Amino acid sequence: MTKSKKKMFDFEAGEILLIAKPIGWTSFDVVNKLKKALKIKKVGHTGTLDPFAAGLLIVLTGRKTKESAAFQQLPKTYRGILELGKTTDTLDIEGKTTETKPVPDLTKEHVEKVLKSFMGESLQVPPVYSALKIRGERAYKLARRNKPVHLEPRKIEIYAIQLLDFLGDKIYFQVNCSKGTYIRSLGRDIAERLETVGYIKALVRTQIGQYSLDDAVDVNEFIDSVGQKDH
Repeated sequence: MTKSKKKMFDFEAGEILLIAKPIGWTSFDVVNKLKKALKIKKVGHTGTLDPFAAGLLIVLTGRKTKESAAFQQLPKTYRGILELGKTTDTLDIEGKTTETKPVPDLTKEHVEKVLKSFMGESLQVPPVYSALKIRGERAYKLARRNKPVHLEPRKIEIYAIQLLDFLGDKIYFQVNCSKGTYIRSLGRDIAERLETVGYIKALVRTQIGQYSLDDAVDVNEFIDSVGQKDH
């Protein structure tokens, strides 16, 4: 009899699941799908990915959920596309255009220099469309009702940032950053230093600490594999 190579999971005792979140799903969509499929109460992710973004989502189950805070502290790596010349209310591709502005005649060297200027610690103003709470209510809910949203700058740190390519009005970049860094805000601030406006057109989270997107699985494929194991 051939020994099965499939991993045996103990979801109640606790597992670390590396899930590749698809575009269009919220992080809670992934959690709820897993919770229902695995039939356990304790399932949680360790750091939100916006619906427009794809990439690595770490999901903890069972007693492992108690370690969530430690996972949230891990540095994160993203690859993104910043489009210059217009911006949106959400600072990403899903929002409504709120401003357009000419893009200066930029060189790749200048763009690279501006990106490098964000290295280290700084204060960053989060997007108004964020899950941060103001007087007990999520900022994005206030923004949707056209209520004034004032968010205080928060300390973040950029450990590394790299220009991957610069084509016309699009900046392709990779960034490794601390917990609490909003890439949408980073895109806004990069565009401002380039004397224009911008929004994040695409975003993928490729790494959280030592955990890589290369080792992640699609949520539906994972559920199917667990189901096959039980038959």
